[in-house]
Order: sequence, then structure tokens, then C-alpha cells
Amino acid sequence: MNSSEEIAVSGMSAGRPALRMGPAELVQAAAMARRFYLEGKSKIQIAEEFGVSRFKVARVLETALERDLVRIEIRVPAELDAERSDALRARFGLRHAVVVESPAEEEESPDPESLGEVAADLLGELVTEGDVLGLAWGRSTIHMAAALDKLPPCTVVQLTGVYDAGTAERGSVEAVRRAAQVAGGEAHPIYAPMLLPDPATAAALRNQTGIARAFEHFDKVTVAAVSIGSWEPGISTVHDMLSEEERAHYASLGVAAEMSAHLFDAEGRRVGRDLGERCITVEADRLRRIPEVVAIAGGGRKAPAIDAVLRSGLVTSLVTDTAAADQLLAAAPPPRPALDRADPDEPGDA
Repeated sequence: MNSSEEIAVSGMSAGRPALRMGPAELVQAAAMARRFYLEGKSKIQIAEEFGVSRFKVARVLETALERDLVRIEIRVPAELDAERSDALRARFGLRHAVVVESPAEEEESPDPESLGEVAADLLGELVTEGDVLGLAWGRSTIHMAAALDKLPPCTVVQLTGVYDAGTAERGSVEAVRRAAQVAGGEAHPIYAPMLLPDPATAAALRNQTGIARAFEHFDKVTVAAVSIGSWEPGISTVHDMLSEEERAHYASLGVAAEMSAHLFDAEGRRVGRDLGERCITVEADRLRRIPEVVAIAGGGRKAPAIDAVLRSGLVTSLVTDTAAADQLLAAAPPPRPALDRADPDEPGDA
């Protein structure tokens, strides 16, 4: 994301009249302001040039702002909401929060494609040469990978199995390949379903050479991108893969959100941990140790789920939209900042 600051320096006031400043003072103030705001010179450099003290320069610059000789406009692309982004970052103690404007007709739609495009730009900022990038399954991460156009040289690792092995070419495997191609680095995909019938089958698959090799890279991941799902049809991959009886069972445990096959209640505590034994996915403890975990999720219907995951201590940054952000900003702040990476299940951390 690119932001720009436009600074207009004028010799005449467009607001309050500058009657108390004579023409020489106006010219000098405009010149000093131009040096400071447009040319990037320090107050000491300006003082030396004009033969005055740096304190005099500071007073002149302050007066220039007060008299409207200088106007400072901070602009970001129209699709980004800088105010909500900063408020969300502060409320949840995140490293980065980026809020995308959501069209009125899409406010309830989960994960509009624009989130993936903005997340792709954010990864371009966060990933550095030599990093290991981890991608979990999710519609938003797939959209993000498709939008990637630049990445420093890095290794890309798949963090979860796929929703359906038959759609791997259009899903997370292809997302890993795409990211690695853009980065010019190694790809470590996982050719296996995310959810298996039983723990024994899942354990056997984890020991297969290709999958085991991907798992070996989990502890090396420095930046990860994950999706968040609500516990309802069509908005959680795991929910849709389970039987009606299984869905009812986990719902009875108070599931509010799902991320990478991990289930969370409204306070961010993990529930239904037995499900993880049947899944090909990065463990929660490993996810918590990754320095930067970017969650990509939006839509008003997903707001409670996003809130739950932000309280889990597993996520450091968020890309969302205004529909979800407004609900998140109205919610009670979490007991601990996200960057503390505190586990709500640990004594003394809740």
C-alpha cells in the first residue's frame, strides 16, 4: 500500500488573514516551510542558511501552520480507510491493521477479493529476502496469492492440507506454487486433504516424505498468511467438511471461529482440540511462534469470528474491511494485546 503526503506551501493565507505578517516575513516563512516540508532540510540547516537560530525556525514553521500558509494533506488510496485501520491496530494491539472499504452491496459477503489484493501488497512489504513464507488454506489466501506480483527471494511452505484434493490445482497447492514462482524460491506444497477420517490416517500421512518435508519447515516460517472462518455453512471450510452430528458436537462446545482447522470460542480459547488430531495443519503452538502471522478476513458476518481469533494470541496483523472493522471497534477490547502472543488457556494470561 502506498500513502502519500501532499504539502502545499503558499505565500498568502487561504484561511485566516495573515495581516500581522509583513511581506518579508511571509516570504521568509514560505521559503523556510518549503525547505522543511518539501526539500526535507532540517531546522538546523535552515537556520544556517537564513542566519537565524533553530528556535526561530521552529517558531516560523509553527506560525506558518497556524496562519494556514502551509497545508498538510495525508492521502491514502481511496480503497483504504486509514482512520479505522489505526483504531483497529490500537484496540487489539496489532502490529499492522489494514481496513479496506467494503461496497454496501458486499458488506455481508465474506472475504471480498479486494482483501486478497491488499494482503498481497502487504506481504510485499513484510517479506524480506531469505524469509520462509507460510500459506494456510482459505479463499482469502488463494485470492492473495493470485494477486501477488512481487516478493523478495524466499521459500514458500503450505501450512495446511487442502479442502478437497481434487481441487488442489485451484487451491492452496497452486497458491504456494504461485507465491514461490513470484519469489523465485522453493515451494513446499502438501498434497493431502486437510481433514482425514481418523487420527491414525492423519498420522500416517504426516509421515509421508513430501508432507514430512513440509512440516520440517514449519519451525522456520517467519511470515504466515491465514484465513478465518465463522462456524456456519459456507464461511468455514472445516464446518462444511464435517457431518451434521460432528457440527452439532463442536457447536455445543461454543465454537465461534475456525482458523487452519483450529477451533476457538468467543474469548479466543481453543476448543474441540481432538479435531486437530484428524487434520493436516500447522500446530497452534508452532503458529504462535511465527514472528508475523497475517489474518485475512472480512464481511460483517465474520466479525465475531475475527474478534475471537484476535483474542487467541496467534495473530499479529489483520487485513479486513469496513463492515467487519466497525463491529470489531464496537466490541470490548481484549485483555491482552495481540502482540503479547498470550495463550488465553494459560493461567494468568486471561
